[in-house]
This record gives sequence, structure tokens and C-alpha cells, in this order.
Amino acid sequence: MTYDLLKLVHIIGAVMIGGGLIGVWLSDLRSRQSSELVRFSEAVRNIAVFYDGVVVPGAIILLISGAWMIANFFGGWDFVATPWLAGMVFLFAFEFIEGNTVTRLYFMRLRRLTKEALRVGAFTPELEKTRAEHVPTFTHFLDLPILFLIVALGALKPNSWSLFVIGSFVAVAISAAMTILIPRLYPWTANR
Repeated sequence: MTYDLLKLVHIIGAVMIGGGLIGVWLSDLRSRQSSELVRFSEAVRNIAVFYDGVVVPGAIILLISGAWMIANFFGGWDFVATPWLAGMVFLFAFEFIEGNTVTRLYFMRLRRLTKEALRVGAFTPELEKTRAEHVPTFTHFLDLPILFLIVALGALKPNSWSLFVIGSFVAVAISAAMTILIPRLYPWTANR
């Protein structure tokens, strides 16, 4: 019974993270489409709402339920010998660290600069420069492909590392393609 309840809680955490990351992604796309400061600021605010209100609580739920299941049902540190589980843990840890450093700090800075731009009444050069940064854009676009890989590992439970390795390369390639293509689809500074 305990395992089933933990698994349910774990799935709820995964759904929260997935829904929140899709909301963040769509809000980011909306911010790229807008050349109006007020609409841009609303999209940036929505990024924070989805991230802080859905993604972070989902990550905490996943961390607690996952650690509990590993400790009680998967032999504790013995999980490193199971490719699908070790891959899930590694990718979750990577995303947790990256999401709370690079991506989160970037969106916090973007929100602060957007508030300053609203006080001034126009996009500031610092806001435009920050919006054009490539590394936070890449890590932001990496979130969903990595989440899909984590879910694939948990659903398919492969006994080899091939899905982890191939999936990681595919996730990085998708993120790189989005980092290059999406800003070109929505040249947010072109209409001002």
C-alpha cells in the first residue's frame, strides 16, 4: 500500500512539473511574440507564476516521494546499478540544479528588469540585452525534452544505458534547435 501511495504522489509531482513547464514554455513564447511592454510584462509574470506555483512544488513532491521509494523499495544506493532509475535520478538532479540556478536566476532577473522597464515606460537596453542571452534560453528549452526523457525512462525501464545516452543527445539537439529557431520566428525587437 505504501508503494502504491508513493507512486501516486510521484505521478502527481510529475504531472505538476510537466504542466508547469508547459505553462512556462508557452508564456515564454508569448513574451517573444509581444512588442508591447505591458503584454510582455504579463507573459513574464506568468512565467514566474507557473514556475513558482507549479514547477517548484512538483519538484519538491518528486524529490521527497522519489527518495522515499528509492530508500525503501529500490535498495537505497543500489539504484545506481539500475540504468533506468539511475538515469532518472541523474536527469532530475541535473534539472533541479540547473533549473534553480541558471533558468530561475535568469527569469528572476528578467522579471526585475521588466518591472524597471514598466516604471520607465519602455523597453530598456539592459532588458533587451538580457532577453537575447543564449545560455538561459538553451537551458530553458532543455527543460521539456529532459522531462520527456525522464518519463520515457520510467515508463520503459530499459536495462541498458542506450535510451539514456541517445535520449540525452536528442534532448540537447532539440533544445539547440529551439534556441536557434524560435528567436528567429519571433524577432521581438524587430517591431519596435
